[in-house]
Amino acid sequence: MWTELKAPSLAEMEVTAHDIFEHLPAEFRGLCEGLIIRVDDFPTEEVLDEMECESEFDLLGLFQGVGLPQQSFGDLARLPNMVWLYRRPILDYWAEHDESLGHIVRHVLIHEIGHHFGLSDDDMADIEAQAE
Repeated sequence: MWTELKAPSLAEMEVTAHDIFEHLPAEFRGLCEGLIIRVDDFPTEEVLDEMECESEFDLLGLFQGVGLPQQSFGDLARLPNMVWLYRRPILDYWAEHDESLGHIVRHVLIHEIGHHFGLSDDDMADIEAQAE
């Protein structure tokens, strides 16, 4: 049985992330207009340096953009807000913990989107509980 299993590709994990996003509470998703979700194997060297990571496996996801609390109606046009999920660190975390891959992806996705909203850890835990 195990000889046929393989880790999801970048494309498969991105499809999974979008599927998980679609199952988050509707009011939460409704506030995410224009948010782009992307999956890459690892963060860039620039991101690792900026986040002061010791290893390329230290970061599971990242929100990049201007969070809702910092936005104003007078803002000039800017790049869209993005959530990055990092496949290899997520797979490494999955291998070391007793959680499903979907649960981990959902947790990271909610946490990173939570940064978009400026939510507390308790708020994000409530959203995650609603999504289960």
